[in-house]
Amino acid sequence: MNKCLIIGNGKAPEKKTILFLIKKGYDTIICADGGLHHAHKLKIIPHYIIGDFDSVDKILLEEYRNKSKVIKVKRQDDTDIEKCLKYALKLKFTEAVLLSVTGDRLDHSFCNLGIALKFHDKINVRIISETSLLSVYEKQVSFETKKGEYISLYAFDSKTKITSRGLKFPLKGTQLPFGVRESTSNVAVKEEVKLNINNGKIFVIRDFETMRKNDLFI
Repeated sequence: MNKCLIIGNGKAPEKKTILFLIKKGYDTIICADGGLHHAHKLKIIPHYIIGDFDSVDKILLEEYRNKSKVIKVKRQDDTDIEKCLKYALKLKFTEAVLLSVTGDRLDHSFCNLGIALKFHDKINVRIISETSLLSVYEKQVSFETKKGEYISLYAFDSKTKITSRGLKFPLKGTQLPFGVRESTSNVAVKEEVKLNINNGKIFVIRDFETMRKNDLFI
């Protein structure tokens, strides 16, 4: 699979996270506009810098014109993260991890979570924020865990029904529409969790540190 890493302009990522992801094959780095500031501070040279460039220091951007491919996209009907994902699709990437897409702007954070849903049918988008990993799932899925790992599930439609195996609080055709009912801080009780998701997509939020320490991140 072709994998890329997209760095936004939210809360700064840790360099160890970026280096870990590079080792896992996410070795094409794309900075979304002001995300270049994070890469620069961490001494990481991105392959691409994409955006309308309204939030990046212009002098800094000029420094990278001979190091990275700089792509200005003027249109204003999508965000810089979306511009990056659309370019990633053009390059035939099938997997993308987003970093620094959450932070002190709740509206930006909420928008970027929605982007993971919006692009799911075209590219597998996952978000790492602090110690959490967010993935979008539908239909049937199974993944390895460690007993005791916190796993939270959120759906968006009352028609979506979820059945689980391997969780402390089992779901049996359960509806989890956002704002009505959630499965927050459920707990893995086996080494594998299986989910059967009917009629919709859900967010699954896992403990990224547990996954990293136990080599569960794929």
